[in-house]
Amino acid sequence: MRLSLATAAALAGVLASAVSLADQNNHRDDSESIRPLTLAVFGDWPYSQYLLDNAHLLTDSVNADRNVSLVVHVGDLHSGSMPCTSAGILPPIATSNPGWNQDVFHQFQQFRDPVVYTPGDNEWADCHKSKQFSSGAPLKELASVRALFFAKPGTTLGRHEKRVVSQAEHFDDAFPADSQLVENVMWMDSKVVFVTLNIPGGSNDDTSGWSGIFADPAAQTQEASERRAANLRWLQAAFDEARQERARAVVVIVQADMWDPEALAAGGAGLDQYTPFVTRLADLSVHFGRPVLLLNGDTHLYHADQPLADPTSVTGLIHHTQAVPNLTRIVVQGSTNDPGEWLRLTIDPRTPKVFAWENVVYCTSPSTSVCQ
Repeated sequence: MRLSLATAAALAGVLASAVSLADQNNHRDDSESIRPLTLAVFGDWPYSQYLLDNAHLLTDSVNADRNVSLVVHVGDLHSGSMPCTSAGILPPIATSNPGWNQDVFHQFQQFRDPVVYTPGDNEWADCHKSKQFSSGAPLKELASVRALFFAKPGTTLGRHEKRVVSQAEHFDDAFPADSQLVENVMWMDSKVVFVTLNIPGGSNDDTSGWSGIFADPAAQTQEASERRAANLRWLQAAFDEARQERARAVVVIVQADMWDPEALAAGGAGLDQYTPFVTRLADLSVHFGRPVLLLNGDTHLYHADQPLADPTSVTGLIHHTQAVPNLTRIVVQGSTNDPGEWLRLTIDPRTPKVFAWENVVYCTSPSTSVCQ
């Protein structure tokens, strides 16, 4: 994929200017422009009313770490057994929870540093399910998420906002539908390119049929087709930028666990609809030749691996890509596990491996009435 010349120039210009302005504002010289970064990464939060009521435990923990300069949420704002917001439906569905997303938005604004969020399946794609009380129409829920959390395209959440590049503002003119994906963003810091993509987990990239009164096969097929194509073009643009700027690494941020073993078990939704994306990621990573880190949530249990390093391994056989030894993947811990943790990700582009990480405990016994 090639962006139009005007779009490519604008994309490169925004990324480059964002980095240079940050450097100027902090009076950094060239050697400091590749300073180490520390990110706080988590997802599947807050997964219950209890965790929302105690959200300060996470925000206080992250805010207390003076090394953290960016916060990343990898999707799922509530559990898959909780209702959605009934956005755009009047009168509201009786079982819905219209104020939930607004309350989460308020919590995001309590983080001192910029907050980057990518949507998960529970807040839009799965809202039709009886498990979520058939409380929302997927497309209306997605539109509501975009309107609330991405009201200022190209700007993060958090107390101190950060300029990023949104696909809604920078897309190939030949594919106008890509402009819908305001949630897909990109930025560069310390010679590392970061990119987020809307890839929901749980239902094989939103291909499990919408059910009940929300069944709409044509609309669902169109949504999935347009979003997947846009994601591939945005991923390509990120790696193009990384090569052009001679980036030291690339960080890819999504919600879906595209190697979830439960999805392949009897009755699971499958993983085949993720294969085109994984294949493209594999090819681009090999061509890039430097460290690539994939961050995802979805399956809740912390796990770090190199899922494509060996094509004959259990994970390698799922998507049948070429060997990708420079791709590392981290699944972040979900908030319903004990202890509650966030991932402290340190990125030092001056080191060969670039990435280092550790889990930080902020809460114990989150399933009880005591959280210490």
